Formats: sequence, C-alpha cells, structure tokens
Amino acid sequence: TRECPVMSLSKRTQIRSFHLGAPRVQVFPLFTARGEREWAPGWDPAMLSGAEERGSAFQTRNHDGQETTWIVVEYRPTEGRVSYARLVHGSNIGLVDVICTEPEGGGTDVSVAYTLTPLHAGAEAFVGDFLDPRQYAHMIDEWQAATSAALARLTAARRDPE
Repeated sequence: TRECPVMSLSKRTQIRSFHLGAPRVQVFPLFTARGEREWAPGWDPAMLSGAEERGSAFQTRNHDGQETTWIVVEYRPTEGRVSYARLVHGSNIGLVDVICTEPEGGGTDVSVAYTLTPLHAGAEAFVGDFLDPRQYAHMIDEWQAATSAALARLTAARRDPE
C-alpha cells in the first residue's frame, strides 16, 4: 500500500447574499449548468450526464483553459436549493451551494456559498485569494448585476417574442 503524507491543508468557506427583483421560479433556473449561460460570459458547460437533477455531471474551462468537473449533489427547485461538488483539476476541490428564498417584500434573495480545499500547498494562494472577503464580495456583486440584466432580457423576450 502507498502511504499518503499528512497534509495540513484546510477547507475554507465564504458566503454572500444578494436580492433580485423577480420571483424564485424565474431566478432559480439561472443557477443551473445551462441556465448560467444566460448571464456568465464564457460559461459553456459540456454536459457529461443528465441535465439539472442530482447526479448530473458537466465540465467547464476557464479563460486560462483550466478544466473543472462539476457534479450536482442537490437539486430541489421547489425549495430553491442547488448544490454542486467541483474539482478544479490540479488546484482545488469544493462545494458550491445556492439557496433562493422569497422574502416577504417580494423578489428573491440568493445566497451563494463556496467551500474550497486546496489540493496541494501551491493552490493555497488561489483558494485564499478566491475566498478573500473583498474579492468574494466583488464576485457576488458581479453575479447580482449579471443575473439582474439576464432577468430583464428574458422578461423582455417573453413580452415581445419577435
């Protein structure tokens, strides 16, 4: 048997929420593998199996060509919950949890949590930078702007199907 050295790498989590002015039934699909194409530039998942349901798998590549494999570990659209396990090849593993709730005032509150573990000491810096509170807040602010714009486009397209 091969012995594995003990690693002192640890998982880290960052959570942030934002509000969208549309009902959950319209918002939630934006956080599926295919739905994210509506608002995330360059997002082009290659589906390996399934679609949105638990156990579905897909791969993406970032602008540097780095490959990430994703697996849907929870898919509960009626509850507004979806979770993904992900492996960024050669870098980190983790979970992404998205929860969409409908507050009393209308619209949808979206909570996004990333929990990441570096795969080796060299990936510690990436995970630290990605989950830095200021960096993470900036990313989620971009998500809010992009998803708001996508909802506006999709609503306009439904009103004027030409």
